[in-house]
Amino acid sequence: MSKSANNDIMVAISVPPFWHCGRTIRGNSIYTLIALAPAMLAAFAIWGIPAIRVVALSVFTAMACEFLCQKAMGQKPSQSDGTAAVLGVLFAFLLPAAAPWWLVVIGVGCAMCLGRMAFGGYGTNPVSAVLVGWALIFVSFPTYMDATSTILLTDLCDPLLRLKQFGPAAVADMSYADLLLGLQLGGLGAAQVGLLCLGGLFIILRGVIRWEVPLCFLLGVAVTAACFQFADSARYAGPLFHLCSGTTVLAAFFLATEDSCSPHRRLPMCLYGLTGGALVVIIRIFGIYTDGAPFAVMLINLLAPMFGLVVTRPFGWKKGDK
Repeated sequence: MSKSANNDIMVAISVPPFWHCGRTIRGNSIYTLIALAPAMLAAFAIWGIPAIRVVALSVFTAMACEFLCQKAMGQKPSQSDGTAAVLGVLFAFLLPAAAPWWLVVIGVGCAMCLGRMAFGGYGTNPVSAVLVGWALIFVSFPTYMDATSTILLTDLCDPLLRLKQFGPAAVADMSYADLLLGLQLGGLGAAQVGLLCLGGLFIILRGVIRWEVPLCFLLGVAVTAACFQFADSARYAGPLFHLCSGTTVLAAFFLATEDSCSPHRRLPMCLYGLTGGALVVIIRIFGIYTDGAPFAVMLINLLAPMFGLVVTRPFGWKKGDK
């Protein structure tokens, strides 16, 4: 690993091929924020001022922590590239709208300082920095992370909690249109399933991420859920329910696709996504937590180097070569 004189570029030394497509970190961050904007606005419309407060505080804390860490490490401040803002928005999307201010500050601070800057900065973290901070406050302050406990004056419910406590019969009459429109309890942005799908398609078309990971992640969720439902439909919900509830879509398009934590060849990317999708359903069914998507992403982040070793053909191979 080498560092330039002004400390603003970290270069990983690896084998070729290399290419440059003209994209920049700042450009990718802008496109990602544009993709997240509809879901953010929908959350503001549903939850009002509390949601605005959580997102604004999360973004500010992320940028402030990054600046302080870079000053302490002797690096050039890079808040203008937008990566800290993206981290702040994604972290806020995983929180309930009624999250207290200190929970936001602790979580984002841990995400930025422990999840990213402790490894050197953007692009060096082996596990999603957003989920490092989320996991810390999720296991430390479970009551404050539970939207059902913190948001009392609402007619909405957490579909995954209902499934966990009462079984598939209790969610059989739930409207999938409502789930797609974000009319469910959960993370203030993660619940906006339909708009996150549109945002995910946008960043795929703009070349920010490739299609293999999100498609295989969602396919892994659908196939695994379908297998369980086929085995016993009275005990297990169907694939569409698992796709439209919780943080599945947010994880598929925006969390599992982080460059530093995911493989970059087609077959490893497909295996990575399929494994993550299968783990989502397995954790939801057999784990003690209602939503397994964040934990599934953290697990496949750790397995990404192993998936990256799967190579079917050497570079330069042509059909007919032995």
